[in-house]
Amino acid sequence: MSKGVFANEEVMEEYLNALLTEDVDISVTPAPKAQEKVVAKEIVRPYAPAAERVKPVEELLKQVEIPVEPIVPPAPVVEEPKVIEQTVVVEELELTPPPPTTPEKSIPVEDFQALYFEVAGLVLAVPLTELGGIHNLADVSPLFGKPKWFKGLMIHREQKINVVDSALWVMPEKYNDELADSLDYKYLIMLGDSNWGLACEGLVNTVTMAPEDIKWRTSDSKRPWLAGLVKEKMCALLDVKQLIQLLEQGLNSLDKK
Repeated sequence: MSKGVFANEEVMEEYLNALLTEDVDISVTPAPKAQEKVVAKEIVRPYAPAAERVKPVEELLKQVEIPVEPIVPPAPVVEEPKVIEQTVVVEELELTPPPPTTPEKSIPVEDFQALYFEVAGLVLAVPLTELGGIHNLADVSPLFGKPKWFKGLMIHREQKINVVDSALWVMPEKYNDELADSLDYKYLIMLGDSNWGLACEGLVNTVTMAPEDIKWRTSDSKRPWLAGLVKEKMCALLDVKQLIQLLEQGLNSLDKK
């Protein structure tokens, strides 16, 4: 047997013994290449039994722990709940407001004064608290496009006064040419703070009335301009506020608001 074979044999033994000792850092020492392992097997002593030749390798494999990473199942994918946006359409309901209730007329609890005046033989009364003044009737300028009972405008101290044909306004159903020719208007009865004036033929007198002297109307369902009837004279007591509203709307005494 040649000397080279024994030299290689000694190197191989030192290598295998070094792998079996505790001082060897397996994680650092590089493992022999596959080709080198084959050569090492080929140069072992030919006279050694087969079981002895493979024993060091089996011992080595038993001592080397191969780390096995545990199989961790993937974490379940939890989907975030989807937020479904819902658009709520709120329909606007057209609410029909209830019809306005007609308030009851306020009945005076104390005595009051009123002025009597005449229109075509009819006597009317107006409370002095709602009398805006009395003017002499002067020149009246007619206006087109106005109701028939609108006589026109009268200028009084730079104030434009709307003159009302009282007979035509109060009793349009009885107004005719004969009645129109007999009228002799001389005064204007001003209604409150407005610029409306009722033409009249004469002023009768001023009297003090008690609430019980009047047969009061309790609603405005018909003839809202009429506050009540004076029992002694059997004449109409005017509701000035309601009368002004009718005039502003172009309505006569028989029209409904």
